Amino acid sequence: MRIEQLTFTRFIAAILIVVFHYGRDTFLFNNEYISFVSRQANVGVSYFFVLSGFVMIIAYGNRKHISFLRFLQNRLARIYPVYLFAIILVLYVTINNDINFKDLSLNLTMIQSWFPEKAMTLNKPGWSLSVEFFFYILFPLLMNRLYSKTNFKTLTLWVVSFWVISQLIFHLFVFKIIELTFYDMQDIFYHPIMHFNTFLIGNLAGLFFLKYQKKYTKNFRLEILLLLRLLIIILKFSLGLNYHNGLLSIIFAPLIVLISFNHDRITKIVSHNLFVFLGEISYGIYILQFPIWAILSNYRMRKYFGVNHDENPLITFTVRLIILILIAGLSYNYFEKPLRNKIKRLRI
Repeated sequence: MRIEQLTFTRFIAAILIVVFHYGRDTFLFNNEYISFVSRQANVGVSYFFVLSGFVMIIAYGNRKHISFLRFLQNRLARIYPVYLFAIILVLYVTINNDINFKDLSLNLTMIQSWFPEKAMTLNKPGWSLSVEFFFYILFPLLMNRLYSKTNFKTLTLWVVSFWVISQLIFHLFVFKIIELTFYDMQDIFYHPIMHFNTFLIGNLAGLFFLKYQKKYTKNFRLEILLLLRLLIIILKFSLGLNYHNGLLSIIFAPLIVLISFNHDRITKIVSHNLFVFLGEISYGIYILQFPIWAILSNYRMRKYFGVNHDENPLITFTVRLIILILIAGLSYNYFEKPLRNKIKRLRI
């Protein structure tokens, strides 16, 4: 099952994350009206984790049993080709530097976020794929041993309790009430266990959708707008809380469910092939942002595009973003999709 109206939201989240990394200091995003969003737009990664958990249930929730190897093959077919391409581009940019083969091996096996001080090595956005890989390893076990054998109310209690406990523990680290000698705060920020609550909330949202999809199919535009307003208010008045590790799942999960239930004119528009395509290339936009920005250095921007970053940072950002989107589109059509289909056809 595919829910097309959700696909475009991935594109929006990916663009916001790029803005957070490279555009938040430009005057378009660094003003009193929007800076509180652009400076916290990295919460888009949490949205990706919730959406991933939701989509996994939509795709596999009606199956009695999931083959671990087959599932992992299908997921890696989706994410690994362009993930590897991004690493190659990073190695190209840093070709004159010494290669840390331990960092390279951890990144190639997608487990860098599992180890102290390794999450942000090589292609920095790759940390979230390392977290996703952790989710993928556990998902068949969750489906085969837990979700298929537990009633929805009990499962809701367990998942929500795990989310609450995770947030409490995380904020104890944030406020330095507890500390670990072998993990610093950055390691905790990027460790897959600290994001697992987000994925589980997405799973729960997916199970809710499958349970009630025939009952609640109608126009939820007002409810969606109210949730978006609530999200803006929360970002505006953070009260010192940290949203990096899934605190906003309580907003993202119902938002995803309501968008999935919703059927109106806007749903039809964002389900158009163009918007779906932009959503499909969002992963490429996200994972390629770091190497593309590194390749399009300030020197190259002046030499090939006649744009001076110091004088026109917004124009520089816009040109780089357009090139990133174009490369992500080409990669999706001529690299990701063909390789994905070949990998899926392999017998294991």
